[in-house]
Amino acid sequence: MYWQKEYETMPREQLEDLQIERLKQTAQRVYDNVPFYRNSFDNLGLIPGDIKSLDDLQKLPFTTKQDLRDNYPFGLFAVPMDEVVRIHASSGTTGKPTVVGYTRDDITNWSDLMARALVITGGTTCDVVQNAYGYGLFTGGMGVHYGAERLGATVVPISGGNTARQIMLMRDFGTTILTCTPSYALFLGEEIINAGLDPRDLKLKAGIFGAEPWSERMRAQLEAKLNIMALDIYGLSEVMGPGVSMECPEKKGMHIFEDHFIAEIIDPETAKPLPYGEPGELVLTSLTKQALPIIRYRTRDITVLHEDKCGCGRTFVRMQRVTGRTDDMLIIRGVNVFPSQIESVLLEFGDTEPHYLLVVDRKGTLDDLEIWVEISDKFFSDKVRALEDLEKRLKARILSILGISARIKLVEPRTIPRSEGKAKRVMDKREL
Repeated sequence: MYWQKEYETMPREQLEDLQIERLKQTAQRVYDNVPFYRNSFDNLGLIPGDIKSLDDLQKLPFTTKQDLRDNYPFGLFAVPMDEVVRIHASSGTTGKPTVVGYTRDDITNWSDLMARALVITGGTTCDVVQNAYGYGLFTGGMGVHYGAERLGATVVPISGGNTARQIMLMRDFGTTILTCTPSYALFLGEEIINAGLDPRDLKLKAGIFGAEPWSERMRAQLEAKLNIMALDIYGLSEVMGPGVSMECPEKKGMHIFEDHFIAEIIDPETAKPLPYGEPGELVLTSLTKQALPIIRYRTRDITVLHEDKCGCGRTFVRMQRVTGRTDDMLIIRGVNVFPSQIESVLLEFGDTEPHYLLVVDRKGTLDDLEIWVEISDKFFSDKVRALEDLEKRLKARILSILGISARIKLVEPRTIPRSEGKAKRVMDKREL
């Protein structure tokens, strides 16, 4: 039922016709019901009737996270509160959170899209989905949960943490699909081995990992440690939650569910649109949201869109894995650096583990970067000269790839704290 072929393989012309009709309806909805958008349209001398084609999308105003904060809590809702059946809010920000609301139809659509995402991984009613995303105001846990139930799979709503119990239930319940952050999945893989278990003896077949950037090399680690197919998922609470896009087994990017969202790439500095294949900031417009329809939301996520047809047969555009966020980006001695770039370099070396911490400080007027890297058990007991050689090779590779020098600090296995949610990769002392 949730292999929605009529939408997922829809010819582009037909899909674009559907998008423009839904965009017109969304523009009218926000203009009629959200004072913030009415004022934004009026300031641009724009009315919903001016939207006649997808090219006209660029006429519409951007929405930012600050706009949601400024209209806290319910100022951007397009329906009365008696139609709102659920509220979520962002986590991990200072000050006021960004608040999002859902009507009953919004929850139904979200559940459908998450069921669609699970089907892409091969999910069926016979699967046991162990959901280790956090429940609560964070959208991850509830989004996956409702999607798995909509599919008809069996859900284990364990949430994050309590790793020993996670492993026990994974084994006893016959979990087949694991959903959590990639950093926590990696930790689970390590702990399964430390518990004397062989991942091949578990029934796990796939993992859906999102909520933080990760690399192809981390995919290789996850698939090896857990004996699974590891796939990426993307979403954000301001637009809906998880299920905005999902990677298929071709592993060539995440299909954006374009019957519900329009994606653009813009230059983060100039806000000008960029063509397919060019890296830039992802901008999303919702097409079916009722409680909180959102127009041209600047996600701050850096990615690339590809329009060429995928081997799986889906015609939706694909977004590459997010390489970082414009507001999480480190600027070190004038060089833009994303933690995921450093992760890719570290994972080239077989003697290190995919656990690291970037410590940024300021020595006088100059930024200083020190990279803490865990080394493997087998390598830790090696000779001092070998450790020194590894440090030099890592430092040279970082300089070659990123164009900046960094000090390398090799630390013992399991020294860097593990995360049961989003991994903390950066300690920026310049802000303290």
